[in-house]
Amino acid sequence: MSDENLFSGSKSEKKYFGTDGIRGEANRDLTPEIALVTGRSIIRALGVNNPVVVVGRDTRISGRMLEEALVAGLLSEGACVYVCGILPTPAIAFIAEDIRASAGVVISASHNPYRDNGIKIFGPGGYKLSDDVEAEVEEHFEKLVDSLVSERDGDPENIGTLTVMDDAEERYLEILASNAKCDLSGLRVALDCANGAAYRTCPEIFARLGAQVEAIGIEPDGKNINSGCGSTSPGRLVELVLSWKADVGFALDGDGDRCICVDEKGEVRDGDFIIGIAAKYLREKDLLHPPVVVTTVMSNKGLDVALDSMGIRNVRTKVGDRYVMEEMLSTGALLGGEQSGHVIFREHASTGDGTLTALMIAGIMKETGETFSNLSKVLKKFPQVQVNVRSRSGRRLSPDMSVWELVRQCEDELGENGRIVLRSSGTEPVERVMVEARSRRIAESVAKRIAEALERELG
Repeated sequence: MSDENLFSGSKSEKKYFGTDGIRGEANRDLTPEIALVTGRSIIRALGVNNPVVVVGRDTRISGRMLEEALVAGLLSEGACVYVCGILPTPAIAFIAEDIRASAGVVISASHNPYRDNGIKIFGPGGYKLSDDVEAEVEEHFEKLVDSLVSERDGDPENIGTLTVMDDAEERYLEILASNAKCDLSGLRVALDCANGAAYRTCPEIFARLGAQVEAIGIEPDGKNINSGCGSTSPGRLVELVLSWKADVGFALDGDGDRCICVDEKGEVRDGDFIIGIAAKYLREKDLLHPPVVVTTVMSNKGLDVALDSMGIRNVRTKVGDRYVMEEMLSTGALLGGEQSGHVIFREHASTGDGTLTALMIAGIMKETGETFSNLSKVLKKFPQVQVNVRSRSGRRLSPDMSVWELVRQCEDELGENGRIVLRSSGTEPVERVMVEARSRRIAESVAKRIAEALERELG
């Protein structure tokens, strides 16, 4: 994987936005002051009259603090704000689209620990902002920070209104039911809601659609979000699936936009398996037009092989579900996603939705009568090794580093039987080395060589 591919895209340089919004340690990196200025910057970057903004958050203890500061910033720029409280990220995207809002904003740090928080922004139609619009938000942000004390540029005649949307949760449940259109009666479904934003809505919709439900991760206390549970820690869900003899298990993350599966035998299956299963089903039903799926550079090479055998083209993007959606819109693809469990069914949603993904997979199981383990045979993964390299000097990966020459050399050695991805994380200060090969031994050896070289160069 060359540096040209990894560093391509928008030419706009961004300081605050990562692959999924602004993120940092709450009350230290991400303070109420920053949230307030971000709220003002969003409205200025949108540049629309009478803006309408939908706001939601997850269960973090810092969520209410940041929500009130953000809302104050939005109101100070004349926005009409609808506050939805605790709801999954995709619910805010759905509602923003449903009421034709100018923007949706979610206060969440997704799968990160409770000490972190973040601000994710959706534009019109419930789509995540492009790189260029995010760069414009940052431009307004820096101007506002510079003038915060020295200037008073607010307008006393332009103060917005706030409405608490009491029916936001029910709206979301109705949208899920309408999109899923399945009867799950007789299916035993285990859920892990990560003590996060979907702790009420996910078990509720499965129960409404007739499934027998056993759920964990549904007792948030502000600090236990993603703690030993959810999509990044599926061990407890595996135990529940096996002990309760569930047909399938689904683990979400803190803001409810990811889904990881556990089959009836206790095997954990990631987003690549979900995409493979969904692609096969849609292809056989003649519902995948065009026959294209969009994934990221992190998806396993085995998925390429599986999709190719179905006559489906796999288009890869850089990491980030918004880049996946941008490519889906460009190619017309109806299905796309990430290995991490962000899966987008474009006919039904404008972003990844862990609950909707789980419903879709459960619906396929019910309709076909197949176990999840049998459905998972669609994909045989290449051994994949990932190593995180943390810089002692604070330097980050750049296109001019000599490590790329080693990457090219290793790619030549692997040939068609492997793949290498070297990239900077967009959510934490580490560089990621990912290697796939026909054997784990080879993958580990190559990953170690590159990681050691990168560590020396970063200092």
